[in-house]
Amino acid sequence: MLKASDHIKSIKPYVPGKPIEELERELGISDSIKLASNENPLGPSPLAIKALYNSVNDLNRYPDGNCYHLRQVLSEKLQVQPEEIVFGNGSNEIIELAVRTFLCPGDEALMAHPSFVVYSTIVQAVQGNNIVVPLKNWRHDLQKMASKVTKKTKIVFIANPNNPTGTINTKAELNTFMKRIPKKILVIVDEAYYEYVASSDYADSMKYFREGRNILILRTFSKIYGLAGLRIGYGIAGAEIIDAMNRIRQPFNVNSLAQRAAVAALKDEKHLEKTKLTNEKGKEYLYKELEALKITYIPTEANFIYILLKDMTSVEIYNSLLGKGVIIRPMGENTIRVTIGLPKENRKFIKALQEAVWTL
Repeated sequence: MLKASDHIKSIKPYVPGKPIEELERELGISDSIKLASNENPLGPSPLAIKALYNSVNDLNRYPDGNCYHLRQVLSEKLQVQPEEIVFGNGSNEIIELAVRTFLCPGDEALMAHPSFVVYSTIVQAVQGNNIVVPLKNWRHDLQKMASKVTKKTKIVFIANPNNPTGTINTKAELNTFMKRIPKKILVIVDEAYYEYVASSDYADSMKYFREGRNILILRTFSKIYGLAGLRIGYGIAGAEIIDAMNRIRQPFNVNSLAQRAAVAALKDEKHLEKTKLTNEKGKEYLYKELEALKITYIPTEANFIYILLKDMTSVEIYNSLLGKGVIIRPMGENTIRVTIGLPKENRKFIKALQEAVWTL
């Protein structure tokens, strides 16, 4: 019988948020909502949807493996060279490309906990060693992370804003950190939610890219642009880093529909601003209601809120809300994460949460 390697068998599989269709099929209910995967509740830009409709007749053709048109639009928008951008089937693929390119068996990768679980999974898959530093006040403890650097350290992951806490690291914190990190180490700054950030003290990762540091900045069209179902993300780094990653990238890793929808989405600033406003208003409402319930939460710079439970477990709350047609994300034993939705979705979540608090 064919057996997987021990380091593969020990990996804990990633469990995505439960689909609405699955919940309704299992419980025989309808009108359910999903606030588990940090998706844009407004959906994609109307321009992106139109681009999709106009592209379906070309599906017999392979996509442009170089993402030429999207590359040109992003290059101009970001003021970077075309060869300083890499595209992936979601930013998850770019994480995998970076790890497979720059990490060898026995090498170390630094990361925080809790943070995006995919980092540790991919490092483990290539037989690297995960060096995990707990968050401090729910934020990356960059000072402690810098102290953990050894000769074996090849990659450092920083999620900014962090998933699942929604917290950020500041300009000063990242500046101090970068001064302490040897230049040969690749610093991967995951900015999947950066468009949502309102703080003026948000760290400027592009500054270090323009200084020529070994930094890879990850961004995605899955979150604020509402294209999660098409799977498209991108990374910004020096041309040598991108060239190395492209050597193992699959030739047609980004489909043609995703490329065209992304180009259109980048042109729709109105939809972007509407999404931000919807998120800010939803955040204010949820803060107020959680405070009324005397439930502790971590203030967020993203489109989700990390909630700390006292007298209930995350599994108890999760299951109770499922029965009421509300899908959230259980995290630790006593923590949950909820995506900020449309007003009616936020109200339904709060009503279900109130009932759970009263009955559990």
